[in-house]
Amino acid sequence: MRVGIVLNLAVPVLATLLVGDCTAKIAPDFIRPCNTTEPACLIKATRDAIPEFSKGLPELGVPALDPFVIDQLPIQLPGIKVTFHEGKATGLRKCEVRNVEAFLEKNIFNLEVKCNITIKGKYTAVGRLLLFPINGEGDSKIKIINSIIALNIKTKYYKDSEGRDHFGIKSYKYTFDYGERIIYTINNLFKGNPELSNTVLQFLNENWRIVTEEFGQPVVDYALNVTISTAKKFFDAVPIDELLYVPIPKY
Repeated sequence: MRVGIVLNLAVPVLATLLVGDCTAKIAPDFIRPCNTTEPACLIKATRDAIPEFSKGLPELGVPALDPFVIDQLPIQLPGIKVTFHEGKATGLRKCEVRNVEAFLEKNIFNLEVKCNITIKGKYTAVGRLLLFPINGEGDSKIKIINSIIALNIKTKYYKDSEGRDHFGIKSYKYTFDYGERIIYTINNLFKGNPELSNTVLQFLNENWRIVTEEFGQPVVDYALNVTISTAKKFFDAVPIDELLYVPIPKY
């Protein structure tokens, strides 16, 4: 459910940090570089970059992040199997950047954002969710209100085959707060029984936090893996000498 949130924001934020040369041949013009790693500058530059960056950079092999696409995502949980497909998450471009920190010597990068995300798509579900047996398929819509995501990235530097320095991502971890509310709109939870489907849907919305904790984790993990992969594509394409204004540490 939290798929489009997280983490999709790592790409524009990291790009903002590194872009420092207005004559860069590859870096997009809408990224406004900082001359320092002070949070105030990084936050503003990140806010400026996200709306355009989220549209994607096809010339660099970087896909769009708003909408964020879920082709197919099977989730196997105790007692139930849910598969999302033909899904799209929107809202990234309007996320509020709360904090950005970069510690180049320590190879640490931190990001915190608050987002409203809407996910639409198809689903199938078979098994038992909490107290209810489920056997449904149809359309789903999930609206996430004011969720807060904190992302911690362990960074690295490396050289390409031509000996040019690049920025890289070694590992990451995250925390996620569900925010003020999650609203579910899911049809046909019980095939051929709209009354029971509506009853269960009401239960899901009244107990949205419990429900989300039950099966949200695989979705977030999936989203973050795709996001980090997208970030790596960007930095594989663009060497640091076209991006970095602040000198990088020796490595």
